Amino acid sequence: MSEARKLAAILVADVVGYSRLAGADEDRTLARLRGLRSDLIDPATAAHHGRIVKRTGDGSIIEFRSVVDAVRCAIEVQTGMMERNAGLPPERRIEFRVGIHVGDVVEESDGDLMGDGVNIAARLERVAEAGGVAISGTAYDQVQGKLNAPFEFLGDQRLKNIDRPVRAYKVRLDGKSPALLSRVRAIDTRSLLIGASALLLMLAAVGWLSWSRHSPALVGRASLAVLPFANIAGDEGTGRLADGLTEDIITDLSRYRNMDVIAHNSTERYKGKPVDVQQVGRDLNARYVLEGSVQRDGDQIRVTAQLIDARADTHLWSERWDRPSKEFFAVQNEIASQLGNRLGEAGVIDKAEQEAALRSRPGNFSAYEFYLLGRSEALRMSADGNAKALELFEKAVAADPRLARAWADLAYTRQNSTQYGGDPAAVGPKALAEAQRAVEIDPSDAGAHATLGYVLAMQGEFGRSEAEFDKALQLNPGDADILAEYSGFASAYGRVEHGAEAADRAIRLNPNYQVWQGFQFSWAYFVAGRYEDALRILERLPKDKFQESASVLLAASYAALGREPQAKAAAANTLARSPGLTIEGFMATPDWTDADRKRFVEPMRAAGFPVCAPTETLAKNPQLVRLPECLSK
Repeated sequence: MSEARKLAAILVADVVGYSRLAGADEDRTLARLRGLRSDLIDPATAAHHGRIVKRTGDGSIIEFRSVVDAVRCAIEVQTGMMERNAGLPPERRIEFRVGIHVGDVVEESDGDLMGDGVNIAARLERVAEAGGVAISGTAYDQVQGKLNAPFEFLGDQRLKNIDRPVRAYKVRLDGKSPALLSRVRAIDTRSLLIGASALLLMLAAVGWLSWSRHSPALVGRASLAVLPFANIAGDEGTGRLADGLTEDIITDLSRYRNMDVIAHNSTERYKGKPVDVQQVGRDLNARYVLEGSVQRDGDQIRVTAQLIDARADTHLWSERWDRPSKEFFAVQNEIASQLGNRLGEAGVIDKAEQEAALRSRPGNFSAYEFYLLGRSEALRMSADGNAKALELFEKAVAADPRLARAWADLAYTRQNSTQYGGDPAAVGPKALAEAQRAVEIDPSDAGAHATLGYVLAMQGEFGRSEAEFDKALQLNPGDADILAEYSGFASAYGRVEHGAEAADRAIRLNPNYQVWQGFQFSWAYFVAGRYEDALRILERLPKDKFQESASVLLAASYAALGREPQAKAAAANTLARSPGLTIEGFMATPDWTDADRKRFVEPMRAAGFPVCAPTETLAKNPQLVRLPECLSK
């Protein structure tokens, strides 16, 4: 597993007395905790540029680029909790402890963090009082003078499993939350703002937090409970595999922003017990329940999984995997990743939610339902579907301006409108602004970063595009959708082989890939010289979805393999639909690199495409790359 070291500010939060609260009324406690996450903790984290590394049952580990941002976020959350707990009896209050440290951490390929930077923050969280914030001396040195908040020295603390004493401070909240919060927000604004637009975004985020405390959330996301996988064999080794598989599935699915995944400690109580799925759904407030089993048969391992709609008590999907038992941990990894992709973004749950939205009454549509319907229209891959999707996504963000996924899909769909006659000069700036808005709202959304990468690539900004895709894959390295999108642009970053490898992995994770993904794969394989693979994908895709570039790619793939009759037939079909197409004109595609263009010249020539662009094409594209035989004409 690849890993990288870096300096990061780490915030660790936990609920004080969670076991007591859950024991008294588990359903109410879980519901309140989910509400706090959706309308206080997650928005505050996003507003202060944090990334939720993992949920730890009743707590969270969050990474920040700046320890100032981390402390601001902690104060935002704790003062928000004071307001929510006001008037409640002590036994019903949910109170967090927060620990913050800045230090060296190791980031693994899946985005998880380890090392002293995390360990010290976790130990400091135990030092904090209920409703309080404890920070290390290293963190204090960074924030001193930058935050107008009172700190109190706690002395050198001996922390469990930490060799050296750690200097510690606490933030003195003193119960005066509004006054303290206003002071913290007011100071050092110059370090927070990049122009007037950033100020407006920050004020909008603060306004949303204030509004959301007194209003119901507009976003309703799918909720999923993953029950402990049953150990049919009964032996200890299979039990370890079943437990590890359950945890890995929860971790993988938690990366998808279109659903809420119930924490492992909440589903663990069902281990080894017969369950009523509908009752589980009611107990955990989960719309969907995933259950499965693991068994050994000789030297083989069999894993089964099925997804159930708990409200309707209907079976939605099932799958079975048979693998050699010697590949114990590889099996665990592969199946967890495949389940993440088959159920996550654009997967089975997304489809079920879209169908439910279609059955809803339009007058009662929520922002989330507009978003789901927009996705359904966009996947039609037609001019009409694209136009309807744009309209629905615009309604979604109007109904809920904080729905990051709707902003991302709005940007993606708007950029795609250039394929249906939209003016790139008019479309580009709007799509870019919408994609950037999605990332600003939720910096931890891998899909939002991938969308921004897509929009930037389509506008020829390959350096920035590559950085966004790298961030997306860092946040969710096993997302087949992101891998598919990346595979089509990797050649523009000079990473041709990486693109083909990304296509291989995406297909392995989700063999039932969508049509648009198939076009990305075929491009990645073609530019990598894997013409057989490109052709295999293209021949399976519906021809009524082929746009000009895909039709050319089909003809060029035949030509590159020396299959001249098929190449010429495919070229003739393409020219019948696009009679003005020439090799020079095709090479004028704005989001291509020179290397990409050169790869098509000889295969297109062999397929029989006209070479030289006509005068009117030259007039529209003064920067068009000319081929030698056309210069004298």
